[in-house]
Amino acid sequence: MRIFLSILTVLVTAALCFILDNKKVLPAPLGKLLSPQHGVWQNADPVNENISADISFPQLKSKVDVYFDERLVPHIFAEDENDAYFVQGFLHAKFRLWQMELQCFAAAGRASEIIGEKAIDHDKEFRRLGMVYAAENTLVEMEKNPAIKAECDAYTAGVNAYIETLTQSSLPIEYKLIGYYPEKWSNLKSALFLKYMSYDLAAHENDFEMTNAKSFFKPDIFHQLFPGQPDSLDPIIPRGTIYPTPSIDVKTNGNLDSLELSSDSIAMDQLSKPDKENGSNNWAVAGSKTKSGKPILCNDPHLGLNLPSLWFEMQIHTPQFNAYGVSFPGAPSIVIGYNDSCAWGVTNGGRDVRDYYEIQFRDETHKEYLFNHNWEKTNFRIERIKVAGKPDVTDTVAYTIFGPVMYDRNFGVKRNTTNKLFAVRWKAHDPSNELLTFNLLNRAKNYEDYLAAVMHMETPGQNFAFASKSGDIAMRTQGFFPAKWKEQGDYLMKGTDSTYLWRGIIPQTEVPMQFNPERGFISSANQHPTDSTYPYYLGRDYPTMRGIIINRMLTGMNNITPENMMQMQTSNYNVFAEMAKPALLKYFQKEKFKEKELKYWNIFLQWNLSNDIDSKAATITDVLWKNLYESVYQDEYARAPKPIAYPLQTTLLEAMLRDSAYVFSDDISTPSLESWDDMINVAYRKSLPLLDSLHNAGTLEWAKYKDTRVSHLTKLDAFSRLHLPIGGGSNIINATRDTHGPSWRMIVHLNNETEAYGVYPGGQSGNPGSKFYDQFIDQWAAGKYYKLWMMNASEASSERIIAKMQLHP
Repeated sequence: MRIFLSILTVLVTAALCFILDNKKVLPAPLGKLLSPQHGVWQNADPVNENISADISFPQLKSKVDVYFDERLVPHIFAEDENDAYFVQGFLHAKFRLWQMELQCFAAAGRASEIIGEKAIDHDKEFRRLGMVYAAENTLVEMEKNPAIKAECDAYTAGVNAYIETLTQSSLPIEYKLIGYYPEKWSNLKSALFLKYMSYDLAAHENDFEMTNAKSFFKPDIFHQLFPGQPDSLDPIIPRGTIYPTPSIDVKTNGNLDSLELSSDSIAMDQLSKPDKENGSNNWAVAGSKTKSGKPILCNDPHLGLNLPSLWFEMQIHTPQFNAYGVSFPGAPSIVIGYNDSCAWGVTNGGRDVRDYYEIQFRDETHKEYLFNHNWEKTNFRIERIKVAGKPDVTDTVAYTIFGPVMYDRNFGVKRNTTNKLFAVRWKAHDPSNELLTFNLLNRAKNYEDYLAAVMHMETPGQNFAFASKSGDIAMRTQGFFPAKWKEQGDYLMKGTDSTYLWRGIIPQTEVPMQFNPERGFISSANQHPTDSTYPYYLGRDYPTMRGIIINRMLTGMNNITPENMMQMQTSNYNVFAEMAKPALLKYFQKEKFKEKELKYWNIFLQWNLSNDIDSKAATITDVLWKNLYESVYQDEYARAPKPIAYPLQTTLLEAMLRDSAYVFSDDISTPSLESWDDMINVAYRKSLPLLDSLHNAGTLEWAKYKDTRVSHLTKLDAFSRLHLPIGGGSNIINATRDTHGPSWRMIVHLNNETEAYGVYPGGQSGNPGSKFYDQFIDQWAAGKYYKLWMMNASEASSERIIAKMQLHP
């Protein structure tokens, strides 16, 4: 998870380098010592370690039995629901405490407490974004609900019960190397983790970049670079859907949709951003399209590939519900999964719910700012950042009606270019209670329960897929999304009056959704939710290709089985290349190259359009396309301000297919007039040195070139799994890149007896010395699944059980 990878690298590397590279301490090579498969960590946990236990906790009301299966998946059987959450917290901490705590340190802007002044900018960024402020607001809302308050209290108590069992010798290894002891958990830390997920999934705005692009390019050029919707769009809610008349007037007074904030470009310090491809696939097929006549639901969220994994697999059985799936270490409930009646899965909504406003203060004290012709009082939040080995750093953050002033002379905006100050309006600042969504989904029985549950998901916006044993399927593009006029929030806005405020939140009755559609399936792959007839502006920056191929495949399939869904979920077919290949063939001029230079082109000609492990053509196409993109746009961008937005890959693709005289196919740095032929020839010639290098190194095959790895959060290779043999890539259903991809694959067949399959690229234990640390990675890379075991209490003596914990008051 990118927010704290760099922090953790610094955190642990220094200690490890000193301890483990010092031959007087450990004479063996560092790599061998730390190898998860062969190194000393294999000795940390005995291969046949018995984790069975009989433990008493005064916090429990009744007994709880936990059965661990052969994959270390816990099956919790509790007589009291909140006891189940206590045990969930205890188990999360037992297997993932270091991961949980570091997530919260990073999210709260407290990394400097551990690694010193190198993390000050990071801590300032997250405090100025208002992460703790947002978590505090959410915590108040969560604790207003008695059920969620009790759930969180129980979970927190469980985490702390485990922490209290720790001794110096039993601390996770990362604590020993870094030299600190875990803090007590709190409900606020769970809220912080949820806000981190909001940051990771709903913080993809490009306001500064788009503002610079709009100020740099002429309007006609700008709109060719950034069209509203791609021609190829196959939206989540099918074209032709009739939407109700909007209840919120989003028309503007005047020409606000083409706001010119300033003729000056805005120079921004480059800050970390979440991966743009944090996304996912999900779909459900109705019984009318399956062999059994029962629905099948599938989900694979695409996130960073890390050890320990973001997910922890488990079952929770109480008198109120029986749910199985994956949970977040750091928060209670099952997040993605199924119960005795239904299944659910999510993909990222990708909406822009974070906008920036230029604030005009009265003077240098920032005690008052101009708003609606009045000088309003500013609130201040004093952020005291503790720095290891150094004096504390104090950062005073001004809060306005829009939110915190994230960028001022002390942070973020380069003073030598602009004196402007910008506040951030982020939906995640508002009070919300997302945990209630999962609490209710875990016990949902039908479509009505699903609807009641997901309407509590405010941010991050998620596309919730649903299927039930009663035969219903549904998709809701859920979230509390600002009602915006066209292009509102794409650029920096004025903060001096209410004109530019959000007009409200799109009513939940007007959120795009589907219920039992005639086509027999629902699906989402992070593409734009609707066609252009939807009355509210939903932004422009969405991927399209996975949605196209998923909908094409599902349309053509009948008599579907779970095995068909496994093949589809791991498909490496490249629909982007399918569309690009004819255009490349049309414009490429073979006669301008020597025969030996055409060897890669000839491989490309024979390609089956699948990014398989051993495909050389997939690598050739990737290298060629990157060079083509650069050749087309680099001349126009040569003198552009930074940072600046760049067009989507699909924008270039559709221009090739549609426009033989595309304005950007001319290189404006030369006196001649270039065409597509010239651009593609130049790109291929530029590609030859790298392709030769890859060929000579034996790494031209796609899996070797892409080099997928599942890295430990410290980025230390010895704790990681490297060079995984797996296909896929961007724009492909199997969206596996180098460090990013399907973080959990799940298929649920809602037959009379539920049949479910799943796998994630990691293991249940966070200890690199445990055999359960990376146990699932080979299975995941091979495109194979485990059959998920929704255990019954009558199976307590099953041979699959390797350990049992008995917990009682």
